[in-house]
Amino acid sequence: MAVKSIGSRRGIFTCSCLFERIKQTENEIVQMFRLGSPKDETPNFGNYSTIRKSSSARTLDERFIRILKIFKWGPDAEKALEVLKLKVDHRLVREVLQVDVEINVKMQFFKWAGKRRNFEHDCTTYMALIHCLEESGSVGGMWKMIQEMVKGPCAISPADLSEIVRILGRAKMVNKALSIFYQIKNRKCKPTASTYNSIILMLMKEGHHEKVHELYNEMCSEGNCLPDTVTYSALISTFGKLGRDDSASRLFEEMKENGLYPTAKIYTTLLAIYFKIGKIEKALGLVQEMKDKGCAPTVYTYTEMIRGLGAAGRVEEAYSVFINMLKDGCKPDVVLINNVINFLGKGGRLPDAIKLFEGMESWDCTPNVVTYNTIIKSLFESKAPISEITLWYEKMKSSSVSPSSFTYSILIDGFCKKNSLEKALLMLEEMDERGFPPCPSAYCSLINALGRAKRYDAANELFQELKENCGSSSARVYAVMIKHFGKCGRLSEAVDLFNEMKRLGCSPDVYAYNALMSGMVRADMIDDAQSLLRTMELNGCIPDLNSYNIILNGLARTSGPQMAMEMFTKMKNSKMKPDAVSYNTLLGCLSRGGMFEEAAKLMKEMHLNGFEYDMITYSSILEAVGKVDEDCKLAAS
Repeated sequence: MAVKSIGSRRGIFTCSCLFERIKQTENEIVQMFRLGSPKDETPNFGNYSTIRKSSSARTLDERFIRILKIFKWGPDAEKALEVLKLKVDHRLVREVLQVDVEINVKMQFFKWAGKRRNFEHDCTTYMALIHCLEESGSVGGMWKMIQEMVKGPCAISPADLSEIVRILGRAKMVNKALSIFYQIKNRKCKPTASTYNSIILMLMKEGHHEKVHELYNEMCSEGNCLPDTVTYSALISTFGKLGRDDSASRLFEEMKENGLYPTAKIYTTLLAIYFKIGKIEKALGLVQEMKDKGCAPTVYTYTEMIRGLGAAGRVEEAYSVFINMLKDGCKPDVVLINNVINFLGKGGRLPDAIKLFEGMESWDCTPNVVTYNTIIKSLFESKAPISEITLWYEKMKSSSVSPSSFTYSILIDGFCKKNSLEKALLMLEEMDERGFPPCPSAYCSLINALGRAKRYDAANELFQELKENCGSSSARVYAVMIKHFGKCGRLSEAVDLFNEMKRLGCSPDVYAYNALMSGMVRADMIDDAQSLLRTMELNGCIPDLNSYNIILNGLARTSGPQMAMEMFTKMKNSKMKPDAVSYNTLLGCLSRGGMFEEAAKLMKEMHLNGFEYDMITYSSILEAVGKVDEDCKLAAS
């Protein structure tokens, strides 16, 4: 026990060799920091007198930095400060915090400095440490230090408040940023327009759009910081995202009334809003106003113009804008070119789209996955041969552009529509091999194509595979499977799927209801189909025209002309007006029932409303008329 007791008390200074080594180390450290004469040479650090700067331009001594890095913060570093006669002030603290050492070392030094006599941290030292904590990813420590600074006596400027808001915004601490904003605002400083802009931009970035308008009203009520162009730009963009287009337009006019000049970004934001709500002429007028005011359109402005005109079907105008942009010397980027290729493809000008693709290199634009997706989609829409589409896909991969999930969706859907099921299945397999998660839209296209090919078991197998991989499937995929079960007479399985989707919390949409109603009509269960239509309405799922046409078709097949005519009249008196399908369904029913006079009236009504009867209906009318003629001849004989 005695030996153990002595051992437990034994320290470094009880061992003579260790004690001598510590003394030697201490001497070396002191010697390292001893100021030399002009003739002395310090191989590692140079002459201190030449390194030392005046207080107005002082930099931290390299010897102290080395000690800090080797020994961290502690007695050695503290001793170095004394030897080098470095005064602990705000500048020194900021300089130490810039040294490349662990964040814990900086924190220890910061706390030590704060306890020094005649020294108190100010906003500059707190902000320096807060930035260090942010860079190190110490979110908790950063928030604690911000709180300490706010609660302390040091003054906080509007610029510092703006920076605190930005820091907390980057850390996704929106509510804490708002809390700090109001704490500082009410006690320490009056926010400027720039401060308000910082918090408004943070709220926008994090999707808190509703709060933005509240801040704007608060800002206006302050009286001493009016909104500037940055504020208006953020607000107009926010209102556009919220769909409050009139408010965005009013703010734009208010801004000009207040003597502020809209930037190209503001014009572009409002331009996109006008195109989105279909105010094409107003949008074009805005571009002219922009030019008249000497605000040159940017590539983003031209992108919105081209996108808007292309979406409105004004392909020639959109292309003219692109040509004029090039003449004006504005260089296109890949996003703009993708938009031009898109509307050219949709407008049936695929050769022009491909020519534009081939010229991208001349503008230093590299085609990306969206560019290739747009070309491939346009090729499918223009009914290009499969071989040509495959070549473009191979060209994409050889250009080191990796296909996206959307690429495979386009290919699978396109191949399915071209009845090239095997190629579509190969694409699905490749998509899986590349590690993409199962894409419901791709599966939906394949299941539908297999159903059309009457390969119902294969379609069901793929449907089950999707459910296993995704946990549950989308309402649209369920609708497709229900439709095909109904078509092939497996109505009980269709009903089971419909009930399953409800049980799994996948609310049936109008397509799922229509699919099941269609199956019921095929099975001559018209009463059940009508009951399902009523259930659909009660559950808040609004029927579409197809819903009513399915019921009309069922009544025409099983209940005779009278009930079909009643349904048709009901449709005419509702918001859901009959279309060509509705007219042809009733016309066929009337002709089969020998009601030729009513059929003739309906045909006239069809022509007046711009509808044409289809060949199937016309054939059924001729067949019915021929049958009546034969009956008349037999009666006469």
